[in-house]
Amino acid sequence: MSDDLTQVDAWWRAANYLSAAQIYLLDNPLLQEPLRADHIKPRLLGHWGTSPGLNFVYAHLNRAIRARDLDMIFIAGPGHGGPAVLANAWLEGTYGEVYPEAGHGAEEIRRFVKQFSFPGGVPSHAAPETPGSIHEGGELGYSLMHAHGAAFDNPDLHVACVIGDGEAEAGPLAASWPSIRFVDAARDGAVLPILHLNGYRIAGPTVMGRMDDAALDALFRGHGYAPLFVCGDEPARMHRDMAAALDAAFDSIAAIQRAARDGTATPAETPRWPLIVLRSPKGWTGPERVDGAPVEGTHRAHQIPLPGVKDDPDHLRQLEAWLKSYRPDELFRDGAPAEALRAIAPEGVRRMSANPAANGGRLLRPLDLPALAPAEVEVPAPGAVQASANKALGAWLREVMRANPDNFRLFGPDETESNKLDAVFDVTGRKATGEVRDDDADLAPDGRVMEVLSEHLCQGWLEGYLLTGRHGLFNSYEAFVHIAASMFNQHAKWLRVSGGLAWRAPVASLNYLLTSHVWRQDHNGFSHQDPGFLDHVASKGAEVVRIYLPPDANCLLQVARACLESRDRVNVIVSGKHEESQWLSPEAARAHCEAGLGAWDWASDEVPPDVVMACAGDVPTQETLAAVALLREHLPDLALRVVNVVDLMALQPPPRNADGLDDAGFDALFTTDKPVIFAFHGYPGLIHELTYRRRNHHNFHVHGYSESGTTTTPADMAVRNALDRFHLVLAALRRSGRDDPAAEALAAHCRDRLEAHHDHVRATGTDLPEIRDWRWPG
Repeated sequence: MSDDLTQVDAWWRAANYLSAAQIYLLDNPLLQEPLRADHIKPRLLGHWGTSPGLNFVYAHLNRAIRARDLDMIFIAGPGHGGPAVLANAWLEGTYGEVYPEAGHGAEEIRRFVKQFSFPGGVPSHAAPETPGSIHEGGELGYSLMHAHGAAFDNPDLHVACVIGDGEAEAGPLAASWPSIRFVDAARDGAVLPILHLNGYRIAGPTVMGRMDDAALDALFRGHGYAPLFVCGDEPARMHRDMAAALDAAFDSIAAIQRAARDGTATPAETPRWPLIVLRSPKGWTGPERVDGAPVEGTHRAHQIPLPGVKDDPDHLRQLEAWLKSYRPDELFRDGAPAEALRAIAPEGVRRMSANPAANGGRLLRPLDLPALAPAEVEVPAPGAVQASANKALGAWLREVMRANPDNFRLFGPDETESNKLDAVFDVTGRKATGEVRDDDADLAPDGRVMEVLSEHLCQGWLEGYLLTGRHGLFNSYEAFVHIAASMFNQHAKWLRVSGGLAWRAPVASLNYLLTSHVWRQDHNGFSHQDPGFLDHVASKGAEVVRIYLPPDANCLLQVARACLESRDRVNVIVSGKHEESQWLSPEAARAHCEAGLGAWDWASDEVPPDVVMACAGDVPTQETLAAVALLREHLPDLALRVVNVVDLMALQPPPRNADGLDDAGFDALFTTDKPVIFAFHGYPGLIHELTYRRRNHHNFHVHGYSESGTTTTPADMAVRNALDRFHLVLAALRRSGRDDPAAEALAAHCRDRLEAHHDHVRATGTDLPEIRDWRWPG
């Protein structure tokens, strides 16, 4: 081999040694004495099978970085690839810079090896604790979309993304291959997918691992790639072939970007980006056979190839021979990489484990947020104006995109216009993925509105974009954001862990706008009616999540600005897109949203209340105020207080929510002994979960979605779930104990109007005019 490939091989051997040592060794990390059973961890946890392939790729990428001065980050898609990523970060010296106690040195390397999958240590994935990682890899399927999100608006960045063949079977990953069609070579960076086919999952062969090269070549050419194949098991030849493939790939990337940036590329032509298919044995360089059964190149190499080393002397001897086959005495000196090994690592921020893009908060620039005033709705009196909250938000987002042309993107399925955010198209188009035709609407090769009918892709791109130092917003139908619920879960956990790491700089928050929500899915029907994402989000705790239910346009604008200014959180905003009554002036909305919740004095009586009418959400607010108007008309002596909640998590008391309303404030607002009729956007149980520690919780009577839906009118959706004004009035009468003639007459009136509503809706297909055209009497 050439000198540079000999160096690559040395790095590969060192990384393989450290990967295996992390899985097995409690002590004696460099085999400076004969290996004994007491040097072995009591519980062998981790996965060997994918590590040698990841180390092989990493070593060769380092050669390319040095030769070409590339700005590159590394994404390890295979599950449980942690040993390899950790090993390379340690070899590069980054790990010791972040964690000096586990860096270079005799005692430090012992700690580094011991901590892997060990109590008080680090997990077996490339977790937030791992320098250089923006992708954990514990849940399969998201690596390629994270890689592309990182590349958007990052023109100098190269993202090397290793995809395991087991991961390639995941639905989100299968949907990710067309992501290259969303890359603008003139303004974006480049993603190099490296499909690592080692042939097996945990117990059986993988689909792509059993496909021949011709089939794979046809598949990826169909997706628009130019595949390069590196296949075999003989190290010297594989080193030569991998070096040649990477040189060809980076030459191709440079040519594509040069043509796009100097204007010589054909505008309508989608370039063929390179992709490498690497076939190598599972558990490559590990034990070939154990107890007479083949291991290397089979599913038995997936986890612990030598499971009995603690108790079986033959396994212990085999482990020692395996580790010594890497010749650690040549690779390490005094608990550190040998000088020759350190000399071949990239330097400074060119190390993939130290690249600032993988600690995106270091690169984060605050958004230039325009004034809200031009988008705000003038509200001369509560309920006097009808407007679409989302339309107002769209007008403001247009200016956000205008002011931040390389730092903010809007992501979502094909509903930007339907969701009333189409004002953004005054500034930028939808990202075109091929030819732009004359009859296409709002389509542009350099568009920054990322529309694709995959919630997984939308969220994955946004996560990669955020974690490398930018900002964005994901808008989705409320019912279908559940598709990406597991991705939310992983991101929220990432933020919780990274928030406790001083070296991880805060990143922009992941912001959701959930619209086309449960109460206005009357035409799509039951399948589109599910507000349960809020329950899932709330379970992650106020430390990392916020849930906002703005009742009108001006509150939505206030909330949206706060979300875009926030850091290290997941923010969920639920807002309807239809025209609705507007309640608060811009000034009142600002004060209300800063408080998070509060009494609306203009809708409340000045005396202590007999009943508190609470609401959270646009439709619940409308129905609550309609109920209050009915109660005031028929029972003027019944004292009412209207409480509106914008920040749902503010209901949760300290210390569970450090920013929650304290008990004194909660008691002053909701009283300590009066009934609270709470109209809520989602499932009622969530309000009880957030308030169960409060003194007056036993008096909370929550009306929300009760899984009763169909294709029907807007008002009938509320009636079916007892969220409508008439049911709220009946609840207030029942809980207040009023049984006088006036109360009985009002109850009879409500039951009568519910019957009339039932008959009218089924006869005409529309809501009663008195409901449809209702306005706050003021």
